[in-house]
Amino acid sequence: MAYSEILVNNEGGIVTLTINRPKALNALNKGVFDDIEEFFTKGHKAHQDLKGVIIIGAGEKAFVAGADIKEFLQLDAEQAIHLSRRGQDIFFLIEGFHKPVIALVDGFALGGGCELAMACHMRVATEGARFGQPEVNLGLIPGYGGTQRLPQLVGKAKAIEMILTGDMIDADEAYRIGLVNYVCSGAEGLEKSKSLISKIAKKGPTSIAMGISTINAYYDKEINGYVSEHKTFGTMMVSDETKEGVSAFLEKRKANF
Repeated sequence: MAYSEILVNNEGGIVTLTINRPKALNALNKGVFDDIEEFFTKGHKAHQDLKGVIIIGAGEKAFVAGADIKEFLQLDAEQAIHLSRRGQDIFFLIEGFHKPVIALVDGFALGGGCELAMACHMRVATEGARFGQPEVNLGLIPGYGGTQRLPQLVGKAKAIEMILTGDMIDADEAYRIGLVNYVCSGAEGLEKSKSLISKIAKKGPTSIAMGISTINAYYDKEINGYVSEHKTFGTMMVSDETKEGVSAFLEKRKANF
């Protein structure tokens, strides 16, 4: 499947999705959004052995340094609303994906790049990573979910500070406040991301997908997360996957998922 702005590589079921605009610091433009949407709606189906996805940025300077600001000058209010909703909808595809998605952040993750990273299920940062929501410097606010996901991850007070000051934070601070799961040096970040996906891939695939879905329900104002949990728990209890998992535990053997 052909993509214009991303590279897709499958190694043993772990798909690396590289945003490939290094000269523009991998800024999010229409082409990148189109490619991400294509992969998470249709393209992933070409990978029948899929265990998980790692999103990275090409080059040595940035994961994603933000949106493509040049596109902003052409927008009226209605077009800006459409751009924001489109970005949100595409990032919802990542957040709700049935396999684990990890953002491996090396370099700048600013604006839309930080929002992309936050839409992923986990974040692994290298020591040189920098995070921020600097939209206030443009007289704007985050538009791709940043005002909603950042407080979920780091708390309201810290989110307000980051969004209203536009200040960047380094990898250690991002780890301290709960924005990233791990901080690694150099190439260790990729190996850590792969090891997380490999560990998860040994578990029941339906329980993985339903775990993602039910956790997301906690943050959906239109869904009662507790109701979602007990209904999903009940449905899965009579599934072949759960029967195999429970039987394996009682028989002291590895489950065959």
